[in-house]
Amino acid sequence: MSGLRILDQSVAARCAATVAAVPDWPCRAGCADCCRSLAQLPALTAPEWDRLEVTVPPESAAAVAGRVATVLRQASGPWLDPDRSVCLVYEARPLACRTYGFYVERGQGLYCRRIAERVDRGDLPDLVWGNQGAIDAQLDLLGPRQTLRERSGAAGPASMPSARFEACS
Repeated sequence: MSGLRILDQSVAARCAATVAAVPDWPCRAGCADCCRSLAQLPALTAPEWDRLEVTVPPESAAAVAGRVATVLRQASGPWLDPDRSVCLVYEARPLACRTYGFYVERGQGLYCRRIAERVDRGDLPDLVWGNQGAIDAQLDLLGPRQTLRERSGAAGPASMPSARFEACS
């Protein structure tokens, strides 16, 4: 089993346990707060980029390609369907997206403000955040990471993920 798949399963188990313990957990289809206001563009490993490039639905490829320029200007999620507030690549979304709201790296602003407010009010006294630093250390073992900006700037527009999405999806 690949390292990315092992991480996916570990994160999914922790997220499922959190949602089971807190049934009104806000991280679910329709929220999209994390996609609308990224603290920073997520940096993805090559296996994550590869998975995304074969996952974007053909009918969404042009829309994703059109959002890439916007993403590079204002740091919002390029795979978010803004009309429905759902992720177009939910099953293949990057680990940074999978862990957001369940894991925390406060020093970098990588946490859900909606959940943090509930914690601060005392609404979630038993909540134990996952350790984003530990996930990042495991991702480092999969190889170097690139943001969408780095990936698009490093090799030019023809190899931007959105261009590949248009061509192969």
